[in-house]
Amino acid sequence: MYFRRLKDLREDHDMKQVDIAKYLGIQQTVYSRYERGFQTIPVEHLIKLADLYNVSVDYILGRI
Repeated sequence: MYFRRLKDLREDHDMKQVDIAKYLGIQQTVYSRYERGFQTIPVEHLIKLADLYNVSVDYILGRI
């Protein structure tokens, strides 16, 4: 599943993929796969991203 909002939120906060990857404790290439929808995002990473951006997980998933 492709999450356009991940990239939009990251760019809105003037962050790079490497910054988010470091925050999540993963490699930049793994985070890039999340943004492009080539790899499933673990729930714990979704929660951390929602907390970082101060949005709901539903928002990231495009459910609202």
